[in-house]
Amino acid sequence: MSAYFLYKCFIMKNIITLLLFVLIPFSCFSQDTPKKGEEKSEMKPSKNDDGEWDLTVIDTQFDYFLNAVAKPMNQYSESYLKTKNTFLVTEWNSYYNSGKYRNIIESGIDYDPRENYGIKFEYKLYQVFAYVSWKYGLKMNGLSPSDATR
Repeated sequence: MSAYFLYKCFIMKNIITLLLFVLIPFSCFSQDTPKKGEEKSEMKPSKNDDGEWDLTVIDTQFDYFLNAVAKPMNQYSESYLKTKNTFLVTEWNSYYNSGKYRNIIESGIDYDPRENYGIKFEYKLYQVFAYVSWKYGLKMNGLSPSDATR
């Protein structure tokens, strides 16, 4: 083999090695870049087919919690639940906006305390807070400790 050929192989080997060292760190970076003006995720009340306000909770254990752990709806007044929910939604959204408990709180809650949602909705929303406390141990200042256990 000629010295020129060996020299070319040596140069190519060094160039390939150099490229690998330069390109490997880029493969470790996240490929997802946040979009500018990306909307925040929010839980929003919606009206069901009967025209009543409803809240959809996508967690298989929530129904179990409502039936086996949560206090029955008749133990609360609508005004009590509305007052508690107003405070708890503010606390929840504060946690969401600050990024605190981001492994538990994945969305904000769109709640207007001037809206008449009805006792069923107010009860279900209050039980969402009690459920999160029961399942994850998240202590919220506006939640009665007895509501997360029966």
